[in-house]
Amino acid sequence: MTKSNQISRSSCPVSCALDILGDKWTLLVVRDLIFRHNRYFGDFQNSPEKIATNILSDRLKKLEECHILSRRRDPANARKVIYTPTEKCLDLVPTIMELLRWGAKYAPESDAHENLVQRFVQDPVEFMAEIRLSLRKENEANKE
Repeated sequence: MTKSNQISRSSCPVSCALDILGDKWTLLVVRDLIFRHNRYFGDFQNSPEKIATNILSDRLKKLEECHILSRRRDPANARKVIYTPTEKCLDLVPTIMELLRWGAKYAPESDAHENLVQRFVQDPVEFMAEIRLSLRKENEANKE
């Protein structure tokens, strides 16, 4: 359902999005890619949720196939792979922020992201511009 040669369950946009993002781990990988700036396999493994290596490998591959992230060799160490978010990935930021806001509302003990939620709520356009600029700068620095 996620590969370009597979057929979606339906043409409903929600169903199509769930074909790519609708499991327990995928959005957490995307979250770590965007907000924690995880770039290496080991970075994702060190996430607090402790994703298993086989599941992580599968999700990274799936996200690459769906053009949510890109994968390339680290110019500083050719044995390592760097994962970076694509524009398609960055388009998920508002969705993730809404999930964060919803989760913070109903899990009040998780106030660690309150500042992030506040910034998003106050000015989502500026928030998105900051995220995109930060990630573009990082991508340019990694290309050198």
